[in-house]
Amino acid sequence: MEFEPPLVGCIVSGHNFSFDALKKTRECVLNIPTAELATKVVGCGNISGRHKDKFEAFGLTPVPGALVEAPLIAECFASLECRVADMRLMNRYNFFVLEVVKAWIDPCFKDPRTLHHRGSGRFMVAGETIKLRSRMK
Repeated sequence: MEFEPPLVGCIVSGHNFSFDALKKTRECVLNIPTAELATKVVGCGNISGRHKDKFEAFGLTPVPGALVEAPLIAECFASLECRVADMRLMNRYNFFVLEVVKAWIDPCFKDPRTLHHRGSGRFMVAGETIKLRSRMK
């Protein structure tokens, strides 16, 4: 949504355990998986953290955040530690504005094929990398 400060918009279903946790703690980690984790991503999405430890259930490794209490996932390509910056649209749209306070990438991934949910069990995998000249710093 914005570069400075870095802001991300996030909609979370009001029925999800994550919604209540985000509302209560006002912080989270957005973990960005690669295609190799697709089965585990779907598995995590199909059970609730209210009733089951997803790290244990899917063999994922929690890593402590530097600035937030929520854990990063070691197996993911990237992680964004976030704090809620604005909740004014939460009650109406379940929309949170998050400020990224720390970003992590795993340099072992040279050309990560990140996984992106498109809805109804469909995912897109990022693939081809192109490099274009930019004036942005």
